[in-house]
Amino acid sequence: MALVLGRQALRQAMPVCLLAAEWDTAGRLTASINSTGHPAFSGGRLLNPLWSGLAPRKRFYSSDSKDDLRVRYLEGEDSGADLKERAKMHPSEVGPFVSKARALITELGNLPVPIIAAIDGAAIGGGLEMALACDIRIASNTAKMGLVETKLAIIPGAGGTQRLPRVIGVSLAKELIFAARVIDGIEAYRLGLVSHSVEQNNCGDAAYQRGLELAREINPQGPIAIRMAKLSINQGIEVDLSTGLAIEEACYAQVIPTKDRLEGLAAFKEKRRPHFKGE
Repeated sequence: MALVLGRQALRQAMPVCLLAAEWDTAGRLTASINSTGHPAFSGGRLLNPLWSGLAPRKRFYSSDSKDDLRVRYLEGEDSGADLKERAKMHPSEVGPFVSKARALITELGNLPVPIIAAIDGAAIGGGLEMALACDIRIASNTAKMGLVETKLAIIPGAGGTQRLPRVIGVSLAKELIFAARVIDGIEAYRLGLVSHSVEQNNCGDAAYQRGLELAREINPQGPIAIRMAKLSINQGIEVDLSTGLAIEEACYAQVIPTKDRLEGLAAFKEKRRPHFKGE
């Protein structure tokens, strides 16, 4: 069962992952795999994540996984990973550190549920790289975003140079990365970096609230269908059209024998709301 964690009380949630995040600087947010094999997030502020009950282990799109995805906050000596801490690393430590961050963010993107990034504060450097791995991004108009690594004489190393061009196009991505430019939510929407830009409210969670609305809109749909749609899109966008159509055919074949498909047809015939069980 999924849970909403954060400022609100724990409650039953939807099969959608909502990351309402506020990252401060390029190095403020870290992610690691703990001993149970689950991601653990630390640093900055990771607010109100909404997770599904499927864990990103070896079979990202398995429908029979019973594992829980656990999110925990690291405090005290474990809550660093800022730029001052990075400066103390030996050159031999930097590569493995960034490699782990890259792998974790890739696992996040491979979660078999829709992932919505709600950006109400700053998503700079690694924060934006994590948001880019999400399926949908929503930002408040006052949010700040950018891949500013060239300002530090490095480059984005957790997927930014690959995912940003795929989202906004090669030329614009080069401009933002070369100039280490930081943009607000309005400009991000104009460039296509985020799907929605909403006016910030007095509570500072306008993007999160819009993300919840979208998650509730997605929630009633067939969970296996959503999972297969995400897989088909993610894999198909990387290949030519002919291969992509073959991927779509293979994913469609996975929904044909499901009980949910029959329930959807029955509900349509009987003019009632379907009750999907993910079977």
